[in-house]
Amino acid sequence: MSLAVLHSRALSGLDAPEVTVEVHLANGLPSFTIVGLPDTEVKESRDRVRAALVNSRFEFPARRITVNLAPAELPKESGRFDLPIALGILAASHQLEGDGFSKYEFAGELSLTGALRPVRGA
Repeated sequence: MSLAVLHSRALSGLDAPEVTVEVHLANGLPSFTIVGLPDTEVKESRDRVRAALVNSRFEFPARRITVNLAPAELPKESGRFDLPIALGILAASHQLEGDGFSKYEFAGELSLTGALRPVRGA
């Protein structure tokens, strides 16, 4: 079992409430589930993160991946959470050392090539 916890921010009017990004990798049938986002945005984020990691020459883990964006009731835009989700996957799969991640907050949309794109409010 591998778990990574990172911090980000949502955008809600003029506020930027904290969002905790939890990434859990488990044995089992490979899957990639994101909870805490609307269905359409989940699919788009999943596809961008997978392509960005593969095209950046990282290994996309063939494991059961569960991502939780908490708190669930907070409205979220998916693009801004691509970067913390990708970093969480890399830390949970031990491709990156994630010990220092708790000191920072991450936000950014990823292109399919792995390039970082700007997001509103950051």
